[in-house]
Amino acid sequence: MIDAWHHISLSLEKNLTPGHYQLWIKPLQGCLDNDTLVLCAPNSFVCTWVRERMLGKIKDAAAETLGFTPTIELCSAQAEAPVAAPVQPVPARKIMTRQMGLPMAHALPTQTVQNWRHQFDDFIVGPCNNLAYVASRSFCQDVQGSDQLFLCSAPGLGKTHLAQAIGSEIARQTNRQHLRVCYLSGEEFASQLVMAIKAKAVEQFKARFRSNVDLLLLEDVHFFQGKEKMQDELLNTLKSLQNQGRRVVMTSTFLPRELSDIDSNLLSRFAQGFMAVIDKPDFQTRMGIIQAKAQASQVSMPGSVAELLAGRIKTDVRQLESCLKNIILKAKLLNMDITMDLAWEILQNYNLDSASIDLDKIISFVCQAYGFGFDDLRSKSRKRDRVIARNTAFYLARKHTELSLMDIGRRFNRKHSTVIKGIASVEQEVTRKTSLGNQLARTINQLQA
Repeated sequence: MIDAWHHISLSLEKNLTPGHYQLWIKPLQGCLDNDTLVLCAPNSFVCTWVRERMLGKIKDAAAETLGFTPTIELCSAQAEAPVAAPVQPVPARKIMTRQMGLPMAHALPTQTVQNWRHQFDDFIVGPCNNLAYVASRSFCQDVQGSDQLFLCSAPGLGKTHLAQAIGSEIARQTNRQHLRVCYLSGEEFASQLVMAIKAKAVEQFKARFRSNVDLLLLEDVHFFQGKEKMQDELLNTLKSLQNQGRRVVMTSTFLPRELSDIDSNLLSRFAQGFMAVIDKPDFQTRMGIIQAKAQASQVSMPGSVAELLAGRIKTDVRQLESCLKNIILKAKLLNMDITMDLAWEILQNYNLDSASIDLDKIISFVCQAYGFGFDDLRSKSRKRDRVIARNTAFYLARKHTELSLMDIGRRFNRKHSTVIKGIASVEQEVTRKTSLGNQLARTINQLQA
């Protein structure tokens, strides 16, 4: 099993974002010693980060690759003893490493056209997203005044799809083998800056993002709320890129005017390009998505099943596609036709939407799920369990209602900036799939029609 870690890391590369893989997995060195996977990070900072946030994903990938779940020992090349999971010291003979600084050589995730998961051709256009789609395609045509685009939508409605489609299309059109495209999230940008500061390599960080990028695709810029140092660096990066005529695409769950604790100059930069909002998909758009995905999978999709799915999952395209994929997969595995009974069986695992979901229903659901009264949610208490419950209510209200952030906040006796932070916190935990994030996801998915 000399190549065990190589194959495990390939599996991780397929399942992680490019930024996370380049930043945290690629710098690791590893080998399999009997039933123990021994990993060595270049320094204690990477070691700690991997131990706290990546160990579960590594263990899952190892189990899938090896056919069994190994024990994982994690150490730092700059430490004298292993640091993490689980307990045994790692003999020096097990790992052949050299002292290394922070993995800045791998810190800038770039993609070429063959690596993009999403294209314009597989984006289903409807009234809810037509403007964002047209703006994204126009951005790729290099017309005057289109050097920046800001895409905004609730989670799961297509902003990541369009951002990746832009990267793919521009890379294809330029006919350059080494087009310098940087695609990463706000959190990944901040993590790389932290690493550069710790490694005393800030100038190298600046050079990478200001001089070596033709197109910057930056997701979830609302992450920068309240992070003053990060905001300064991002502002200067955007200024530098735009002064050089480089191009920038940003995405967020919120419009610039809805963000709080953001430097006014940075907010101005966010808003200076074209802004396009993606709304919740209408019924015909949802039907189009289902039919296109079924056709791509080469299966026969009964109209009644398509209508059931389109009628029951209304607010999250990502969830709709996931449900459809599971129905198709189960039908293929069991060698059976897609039927209403099969669709209903799979639907039970998903968050079903209804026009009757309003803020009162959300409040009632959250109070019941967390065991609080509404007065507890409205109170000034900052106890962790109440904050989590309150943030869950904020997230669900944003997802299922048309209420403004200010209206949501007013119901809970909170400022709209608090609502934004709460929603962003839930999104971040769910995306990271932390223990809290998995708990939140389960709670959120219990809200039934």
